[in-house]
Amino acid sequence: MGIARYLALSVSLTLLTGTCAAWTVQSRQPPFQFTQWEEKNIIPLDSVSKPWRLCTLYPHIKDSYWLSVNYGMVDQAAKLGIRLRVAEAGGYHRLERQWKQLEECIEWRADAILLGTVAYDEITNRLKTTRRDTPLFGLVNDLAKEDLVARVGVSWYQMGYGVGAFLAKKHPKGSSPVKIAWFPGPAKLEMQSKVGQGILDALQESSAKEVIMAGSGDNDRNIQRALLQELLDKHRNLDYISGGAVLAEVAVNELKKRELEKPPRIISHYYSHGIYRALLRDKVLMANTDQMVLQGRLAVDQAVRYLEKLPFERDIGPSILSLTSESLNQDVNRDSLSPAGFHPIYLVEPNEVVKKH
Repeated sequence: MGIARYLALSVSLTLLTGTCAAWTVQSRQPPFQFTQWEEKNIIPLDSVSKPWRLCTLYPHIKDSYWLSVNYGMVDQAAKLGIRLRVAEAGGYHRLERQWKQLEECIEWRADAILLGTVAYDEITNRLKTTRRDTPLFGLVNDLAKEDLVARVGVSWYQMGYGVGAFLAKKHPKGSSPVKIAWFPGPAKLEMQSKVGQGILDALQESSAKEVIMAGSGDNDRNIQRALLQELLDKHRNLDYISGGAVLAEVAVNELKKRELEKPPRIISHYYSHGIYRALLRDKVLMANTDQMVLQGRLAVDQAVRYLEKLPFERDIGPSILSLTSESLNQDVNRDSLSPAGFHPIYLVEPNEVVKKH
């Protein structure tokens, strides 16, 4: 999709949904932890002093999670009249490719780099031994705070805890026992272990008699389907299947094909377009959203504020919302999902006229 067509789409979306005068966020104080925060309203910037160059790296755009982050970033960059360059590694197994992309951001003379890392430990270790003057911002996936100017993201422990708390409420201690399978996703992604710990901690107050850890694998539909098929062949009496959006989406079709007498209910610890449709059709019971479009907007706004030498929040993220078919609404989707017909955009050039402060 060209930028002109994208801008027309953005205008249409604005006419349909309106714009938000302020973004409500959790501002964490002190920064780079997830236990202490206060709610703040941020008025987004609407002008810049120069067409700053932001370079953004994603792990992949294999599912609509990162597509929605991309939409938020592209839309905000176009509104401000700055340059935005985007690259995606192609998966969480592509460490060397992402590292090369980071070096290319520096060669491109980016004013700031926004990094959604493919691997916490490996990237963190490399950053410690690499001389780098370009300011670095964390995007969605966590990085060691020593390397960051600021970050936008949420607690993935809380993403998992939300799943466990939902199940604990449905199946409190003393009720009939339930059996749950959890798919952790990419093996090297540090946040996935936090999701799992959050689920397990919340389930301490439930009647879950067994939580089966399924195999790890990249966020690829074929990989997740194979892992699901392997698990379903071994375990035929599951009550719930929980995992990321890709796993949950393929589970809808796989369970339909198997025609089980009592199929397990599906829960996703994050949100996507497919999960939205599945919630509407009661094919998925519950999902969390960390408001991906808003995270993209916040990341651009945060980096530009830093470059403009304006006050900025060092560690912020939207609230995590737990969704069922009854709680879906237009505001949730506006801040969570890219509009229909949007395709990834990898380069935004500044408008000819740039407003001054």
